[in-house]
Amino acid sequence: MDSQKEALQRIISTLANKNDEIQNFIDTLNHTLKGVQENSSNVLSELDEEFDSLYSILDEVKESMINSIKQEQARKSQELQSQLSQCNNALENSEELLEFAARSLDIKEPEEFSKAARQIKDRVTMASAFRLSLKPKVSDNMTHLMVDFSQERQILQTLKFLPVPKAPEIDPVECLVADNSVTVAWRMPEEDNKIDHFILEYRKTNFDGLPRVKDERCWEIIDNIKGTEYTLSGLKFDSKYMNFRVRACNKAVAGEYSDPVTLETKALNFSLDNSSSHLNLRVEDTCVEWDPTGGKGQESKIKGKENKGRSGTPSPKRTSTGSRPPAVRGSRDRFTGESYTVLGDTAIESGQHYWEVKAQKDCKSYSVGVAYKTLGKFDQLGKTNTSWCIHVNNWLQNTFAAKHNNKVKALDVTVPERIGVFCDFDGGQLSFYDANSKQLLYSFKTKFTQPVLPGFMVWCGGLSLNTGMQVPSAVRTLQKSENGMTGSASSLNNITQ
Repeated sequence: MDSQKEALQRIISTLANKNDEIQNFIDTLNHTLKGVQENSSNVLSELDEEFDSLYSILDEVKESMINSIKQEQARKSQELQSQLSQCNNALENSEELLEFAARSLDIKEPEEFSKAARQIKDRVTMASAFRLSLKPKVSDNMTHLMVDFSQERQILQTLKFLPVPKAPEIDPVECLVADNSVTVAWRMPEEDNKIDHFILEYRKTNFDGLPRVKDERCWEIIDNIKGTEYTLSGLKFDSKYMNFRVRACNKAVAGEYSDPVTLETKALNFSLDNSSSHLNLRVEDTCVEWDPTGGKGQESKIKGKENKGRSGTPSPKRTSTGSRPPAVRGSRDRFTGESYTVLGDTAIESGQHYWEVKAQKDCKSYSVGVAYKTLGKFDQLGKTNTSWCIHVNNWLQNTFAAKHNNKVKALDVTVPERIGVFCDFDGGQLSFYDANSKQLLYSFKTKFTQPVLPGFMVWCGGLSLNTGMQVPSAVRTLQKSENGMTGSASSLNNITQ
């Protein structure tokens, strides 16, 4: 009995699921049917607008041609009317002269006859009838204003719906990822002179290969691209990959998307580890600032407000509500004394990596470099054999130097606005650059025996970081020549501080 109930329950569950599937499909069909009706109405409306526009153009052309014919008719009519008027006047004068000549033949007196004959001769000589051109100035031909619309008629008869553009093809070989920029190039599978523009879409992802539906970010859209390539610049490479797809558009419709392409955009992303910082440093993700109160000033203010109007005995229920939670500050004993240090939260165990650091204008002293995780809590960057850095001192006197194992190498270069740090873990190289000009400031040569962490030391001032950056192409180029230089950690071994 129980087994039969279970079997029946499974059948009922299966039927219920199938009913839900059918109902969902019915909803989909109804939605699609409604979409067909709405979209059909839209395209019919657009078709009416296009034909109305075409009719309007034809009416304008017809009106222009009618005006041309009327103007030509008026010009020729005016010419012929003028010529006709001249001829009528000449004929009238000639007929009067002819009557006068006929009457002169009846004159009997020789002297009067001679006088009349001379008058007739003079009037004939001056008669306009003998100066007229008896050829029409214009013809009645209007064939030069005839039209032949056979070609246009054929074109109109070939009117058809604009074809949907085919999907472009992204060429991974022509795509370029460098200097925190991505250039995407594509081509059409066949020539299409109706293409007006392209739409490029991209999104960041940590999945290799084709885009995944689950846990994906929304597509970012770049519209109205006229060429067949586009460069995205100033990117933060905070994901391992980026998906790209593109579609072609003509004046009426957008085509299908190209097959998506995934390009690798992996770079080192890290934040400052607040739990590893000195108590006199205020740390927020990618910014660190000197805090001489060690957070005590803010806590004292809060305590003062809490105790105001109360007895001198503190309440056992009183808790601190400072800007930094006690739970975080309670673990911040990693560095102490004069080691005003904070480390990055991501260890470097292999590969080549690059990040940039910018100091505040009023920063008195700071160091930038890397260190092993074993860096002591009282150790300053560059004063042990477990850390490497360049140090800037703007207090009392200005100095700029490379430091390692308590040895110092003065640098005879201007301190740049931003410092680029290049770490080649496998190659045992740590180099510092002017981030703007990519001028090499100094390069350490060593063999890293442990994972290293980005390290920073600040006194009076602050630093801001820029991570998620690929190694700049200019730095990669400089590495070839830099590998032959001797400005390394070994050169510091012979120079005392």
